[in-house]
Amino acid sequence: PWFGGTPANGWKISDPESGKGFESAVAYAVAKEMGFTNDEVEWTVVPFNNSFKPGPKDFDFDINQISYTPKRAEAVDFSDSYYDVNQSVVALNDSKIANATTLADLKDAKLGAPVGTTSYDYITENIQPSQQPQVYDTLDAGVAALKAKQIDGLVVDLPTAFFITAVQVPNGKIVGQFPTVGSQEYFGMVLAKDSPL
Repeated sequence: PWFGGTPANGWKISDPESGKGFESAVAYAVAKEMGFTNDEVEWTVVPFNNSFKPGPKDFDFDINQISYTPKRAEAVDFSDSYYDVNQSVVALNDSKIANATTLADLKDAKLGAPVGTTSYDYITENIQPSQQPQVYDTLDAGVAALKAKQIDGLVVDLPTAFFITAVQVPNGKIVGQFPTVGSQEYFGMVLAKDSPL
């Protein structure tokens, strides 16, 4: 849902240069407001965790479903929200948590999430399961673990959950969307700390 078009030019899922998909369209709209044409926009691959690490950046802004957190904001700047988001859990249809309706129903579940994500933080801070959550270097590794039944559920943001169940895990389901705890979680564009943009 974030980018559209046929995978090309080293892009795994789809080509952001297409201008199709929500984040691609937002990026081009921001560039237009800044006085750039679509031809002047350059896209580059940046691993998720590298986007908000301290230090120089190889990009002007990263638009990649990156949630604002105060800790991340110590190392980088964030734009205002371009998408408010909640966390959710995906499970296989035959999982023991497939019909869970409360956080308490997940206490004994083996949950997983990609490293460095607010999904992992939600597990440890709010669900607090009895088993240590599994951490994966990439979302694809977490999806593979779910498909192999190495975990009962994968915690991800809700839009990603829709993609996982529609494309990657057809025998999966969104068990539920978690309530917001504290401030509303949102995706913001990431910029280098003290960026003039």
